Amino acid sequence: MGILDNFEKGLERAVNGAFAKTFRSGLQPVEISSALKRELDTKAAVVSRDRILVPNSFRVHLASSDYQRMTGIGQTLLDDLNQIVVQHAAQQGFQFAGPVTIDLVDDGKLTTGVVQIDSSNEQGNVSWVPVLDIAGKRHPITKSRTIIGRGSDADITIDDTGTSRKHVEILWDGAHAQARDLGSTNGSQLNGQPFQRANIEPDSVIQIGRTTIVFRIVAQSKPAARGYADSRGGAPTTRMPSNDPERPPLDPGGFWR
Repeated sequence: MGILDNFEKGLERAVNGAFAKTFRSGLQPVEISSALKRELDTKAAVVSRDRILVPNSFRVHLASSDYQRMTGIGQTLLDDLNQIVVQHAAQQGFQFAGPVTIDLVDDGKLTTGVVQIDSSNEQGNVSWVPVLDIAGKRHPITKSRTIIGRGSDADITIDDTGTSRKHVEILWDGAHAQARDLGSTNGSQLNGQPFQRANIEPDSVIQIGRTTIVFRIVAQSKPAARGYADSRGGAPTTRMPSNDPERPPLDPGGFWR
């Protein structure tokens, strides 16, 4: 990084800090996504005519109050940030060295409203895991048959009097997923349509009673050693493995190959 780059980065931090001290309303998610996109643009390195490499590992440093607010939003925020990073890279023709990961870091040295990002290229293996997002909590699908309902004998118990004790089940064969209504009193909907048994694609939405269930396929990575040193110490961190541009393609039925 040259002298001018250092000056501009320092100026940006000073301006951000001044605004943060004046307007203490807290950081907004859109500011984090903008900072991540700027980090991609700034760190893009031309390896060859057909390959522009960008970082795939990000540590997003937030003031303690902002960290608490952002982590309180739950998995939806992290999913959106990952999607934004991947989509921006695709639009700009950037490539990653490995799966994208984002860490939210509680940094007590920062002022409310300020975001700082460390990034690096990090190689690693990635596996794709089916999950169910229910009421802000993520449930990995680890069995071929997962029953959801308000009964204590369901695999995933939900606090919803509008559902049956065993309301719906998710079937997973290692490559494809199906949802089946178990003769519930109030029925089930898949993407707004009633169903008894149906194939489900990634990001499908199942509604039972007042409960929304989102089926997703997410990446889980085993990262190698990081390419940067963090001098801020052992601050609390939240990590979210991202969708990778190299994710398996969909087959004609809409499932992962």
